[in-house]
Amino acid sequence: MTEADGSSLDRDGADSGDGPLRFVAVSLDCGDPDALAQFYVSLLGGELLWSSPASAAVRTPGVTLVAQRVDGYRPPRWPGSSLVHLDLSAGRSGDANSAAVERALGLGASMAADQPDGRWTVLLDPAGHPFCITPFTPES
Repeated sequence: MTEADGSSLDRDGADSGDGPLRFVAVSLDCGDPDALAQFYVSLLGGELLWSSPASAAVRTPGVTLVAQRVDGYRPPRWPGSSLVHLDLSAGRSGDANSAAVERALGLGASMAADQPDGRWTVLLDPAGHPFCITPFTPES
């Protein structure tokens, strides 16, 4: 059976696996899942879905972030590591984004040493993952 979105269901109504995949979360390795999840709840809003010694998840408008414990975790290097980073925006106003940078710093982020472009700011979350505060947002 084919659904309106083009995905297929088997006779029991379960996904058959031959339709498009859904993007459901971004997982971030870290040493302390609860601390990283609390940072992102404070920065992005949303809700803490769960927290355990192994992982914690935060549902925010637009994406779910999963902080997962990795024994011997070492933060990525910015720049230089092949990695994914988050692009966040407070809107197109430079003042709003400057205020967002200050807020992130106050919540425990740190400024990355390398700032490749003056139009956005690269920060590191408490586990060392880079993220950008940018004025660039997709059209609604």
